[in-house]
Amino acid sequence: MKKGRIIIDREFQVAQTDPRIYGSFIEHLGRAVYEGIYQPGNPYADENGFRRDTLDLIREIDVPVVRYPGGNFVSNYNWEDGVGPKELRPKRLDLAWKTIEPNEFGLDEFVDWCRIAGTEPMMAVNLGTRGAEQARDILEYCNIEKNSKFAHMHRANGHEKPHDIKLWCLGNEMDGVWQTCAKTPMEYARLAEETAKMMRVVDPSIELVACGSCGINQPTFGVWDATVLERCYRYVNYLSMHMYFAYDKAAGPADFLANTLKMDEFIQSVVAICDYVKAITRSKKEMYISFDEWNVWYHSKEADAKREPWCFYPPLLEDVYNFMDALTVGSMLITLLKHADRVKIACLAQLVNVIAPIMTSDTGAWRQTIFYPYMHASRYGRGTVLQTKVDCDKYDSRNFTDVPYLDSVVVDGGDQLTIFAVNRDLEEDMELTCDLRQYKDYRLAKHLVMTCDDLFAVNTEADPNRVVPTTTNASKFEDGVFTSVIGKHSWNVIVLEK
Repeated sequence: MKKGRIIIDREFQVAQTDPRIYGSFIEHLGRAVYEGIYQPGNPYADENGFRRDTLDLIREIDVPVVRYPGGNFVSNYNWEDGVGPKELRPKRLDLAWKTIEPNEFGLDEFVDWCRIAGTEPMMAVNLGTRGAEQARDILEYCNIEKNSKFAHMHRANGHEKPHDIKLWCLGNEMDGVWQTCAKTPMEYARLAEETAKMMRVVDPSIELVACGSCGINQPTFGVWDATVLERCYRYVNYLSMHMYFAYDKAAGPADFLANTLKMDEFIQSVVAICDYVKAITRSKKEMYISFDEWNVWYHSKEADAKREPWCFYPPLLEDVYNFMDALTVGSMLITLLKHADRVKIACLAQLVNVIAPIMTSDTGAWRQTIFYPYMHASRYGRGTVLQTKVDCDKYDSRNFTDVPYLDSVVVDGGDQLTIFAVNRDLEEDMELTCDLRQYKDYRLAKHLVMTCDDLFAVNTEADPNRVVPTTTNASKFEDGVFTSVIGKHSWNVIVLEK
């Protein structure tokens, strides 16, 4: 049996977690909105058409913020199409996903849904086919109470009080060639700068997210981020990051589980660019990260390539996640927490049906395998992230070297201490120890573990509990020393309480 050691000191801290690190994402894509969170006439729908079964699962996760309406969708979206009387709303071609958008669910419905779901809206503005003026207009519609054109429109549409949305994204993935009206670095930088200036005049209290490069493998990566920040640094609060992982059959599971090393490298690179621009602009402000798209995504791509265009909300990006995907999602959450000093917002993409932890049919909703690490992190991972060192054996895979078998982070929640741990070893259990004498007045409350003999096992509507967490007695806490045995290829949540 391999051995692993977690090393912490309660005085060596990374940062307090921003709850919004456990955010998610709803785009007008596939069945995320229609049949996902909104389905009038369904037995589970309330008087607004919002699915109650989906809402229950979202509340179970305790999602603090939801990004909307895209994603790629936003770059050709006219927000006015989705407000006002539903019978007057136009049906539009969505160029991003080659579907037809009925606009039955729009901005006002989304905000109403957020309030019922117990979450906050994170709005994106269209900087593809539109620009600064339309961004100003939607902000006026949402945040100004009276005495203006769009404030009056807001009231006429049945909302006396403003939506008061505080978090706004300046477009989406604007250096992606797939994006409607993609931009060069300077084109986007100037547009984002002027849009941010106008929006801050309308409401100085808002927070703004500028588009970073779509990914570390983009040809524009680095140059894009530096160019955008050099123009926008004084006006924005966050730079966005996006990353998805796919399984490479030739490389195998051990390589797939090592992918989060690439995520860690990506974050470090973007932080370095932010700090470079801070230095050359002589700014005193820290630039933070909004990692507002992240997940595993690969199962559905072959099926999506075969579907017919221009229909209403077809099933798209409906990945059926297996147990191995859940381990990777767990490690991605651990990576985000390790960078809690700079990553303040993160959005699992997406929330329902589309590469999602929650799936629905006409007859119910169920939890995919990735639901559980996401829910555990949101529930138990709020507090001060401690600098967490691991001492364990390492392995090499096809694309990575020196991969620690143990991936872990510790969060001090005041009266609660949580150890998140993934054992990447596919063959052996691990004997785990941690000196916690600084927490000797705590007691071991629970050890949740999720494991499965079959890495490719999935949860379905017919068998929703194939892969679920259980409690274990494999841990002990005596005389200030924590010991445990964590199983091979397992996700672990160990909670100590004062």
